Amino acid sequence: MKYLSNYTEAKTTKALDEAGAFFAFGKKQFDEQKKEHVEYVSMGMGLVCPKANADTLARDLLRIGNEGRAEDLAENGKRGVIHRELGNHEYCVTYDITDTAMSLCGYGITDEEIQAETGAYLKAHYEWEDAQERAAVTA
Repeated sequence: MKYLSNYTEAKTTKALDEAGAFFAFGKKQFDEQKKEHVEYVSMGMGLVCPKANADTLARDLLRIGNEGRAEDLAENGKRGVIHRELGNHEYCVTYDITDTAMSLCGYGITDEEIQAETGAYLKAHYEWEDAQERAAVTA
């Protein structure tokens, strides 16, 4: 199953390149990548962008994220996306949907919808684990 990044990575890279944006996590990295006579702004999490392109980049990144989530839901379905994220956030260990809900906040999926899938997710997870054990014993 694909992840959101599979739907957004190439488009995000293109948008960053077109905007002249880059990631810098310190003065040395910034100095190595900056262009002379360009005013930069921080867009958070280490992302630096020429001020003249920042608004366009912000809109592009928002659009790319929205399109990626729509593609993800279309290809994997709401249930598939929820199950993938329950697995990614180790629901079978924590029994807590908080991290899963945070990762799905842009999908329009509610906590109630996530909670409604936890039983089916756990059943599938434990059936998979049992199959792995059986395969290991017979190998």
